[in-house]
Amino acid sequence: MPKLSKDEVEHIAKLSRLALTDKEKEKFREQISSILDYVKELDKVDTKNTEPIANITGLTDIVREDEIKPSMSREKLLKNAPAKENGYIKVKRVKE
Repeated sequence: MPKLSKDEVEHIAKLSRLALTDKEKEKFREQISSILDYVKELDKVDTKNTEPIANITGLTDIVREDEIKPSMSREKLLKNAPAKENGYIKVKRVKE
């Protein structure tokens, strides 16, 4: 497999939101190309008689039915809240 071009490395860096120096771009061009060459080795494996699997543990979805259960009372919940206002827990503004 040919090595990645500098433009391809720059594109990957942009998608990853990484600011790379020219030296880093060359370093990663070599490293990513090497990784892709290694992964390309999987094409050589004969998988003709292999069934696809999505889970190697054999576990199935463990889903429970939705059940309404009693919860903590509002008064008990607010008792330990550091700040409260109008029956709600008051928190710092997250977004301006």
